[in-house]
Amino acid sequence: MSDKFFFKGRQDSRKDHVGGAYQTNAGSNGGSEKYPLALRVTSEARRKEIQALVDEAQLHAQIHVDSSEGAQESIAELTALLNKSVTVKVDKTPARNNPCSCGSGKKYKKCCG
Repeated sequence: MSDKFFFKGRQDSRKDHVGGAYQTNAGSNGGSEKYPLALRVTSEARRKEIQALVDEAQLHAQIHVDSSEGAQESIAELTALLNKSVTVKVDKTPARNNPCSCGSGKKYKKCCG
C-alpha cells in the first residue's frame, strides 16, 4: 500500500519556516550590556557630557568622537530613551454608595459626586 492513504505525521519539515533568513531584534533592549547604544559626537568635551548622561541613566553606550569637518552628532537613540514617557495611573473613583475618599464619612453621591 502507499503512504498516501495513511497519515503518519508530516513527511518533511517546512523548509520555508525553519532557520529562515529573516532575523529580528525585537527582544533587544537598546542601552543594555548586550546591545549598547551607538552614539557619535563631535568633540571630546561633548563625549564626557554624554557619558555622564549615560552613566546617570544606568545605560551602556559606545561613544565615538568624529572631529572631521562637517561631522554631525548622532544621539537620537539616547534622547529617545531619556525622554520616554511614564504611564499615568489614575485612581478609580468610588462607587456611588461607597464612603467618599475625601474622608468626610458621607456617601460619595452626597459629598463629592
